[in-house]
Amino acid sequence: MEDIENRAKLFANYIIENGATVRATAKQFQISKSTVHKDVAERLAKFNPSLADEVKKVLELNKSERHIRGGMATKLKYSHTSL
Repeated sequence: MEDIENRAKLFANYIIENGATVRATAKQFQISKSTVHKDVAERLAKFNPSLADEVKKVLELNKSERHIRGGMATKLKYSHTSL
């Protein structure tokens, strides 16, 4: 159980320090997105509620900006083609 706590803290600190998404964190640590999400959204709150709140704020910000990033990715994708 201690390994899970350490892993959750590691993911949480990475997300907070880098403003990272769950997907980016999963890629960085070569682990599944569902594991990262479960660790920081559920498990972390049980043993470190204050850190969980900080992570939640970053993840909510990322979620609110998601549609903007998607639009930018689409724009970039089609800017390389000519109509």
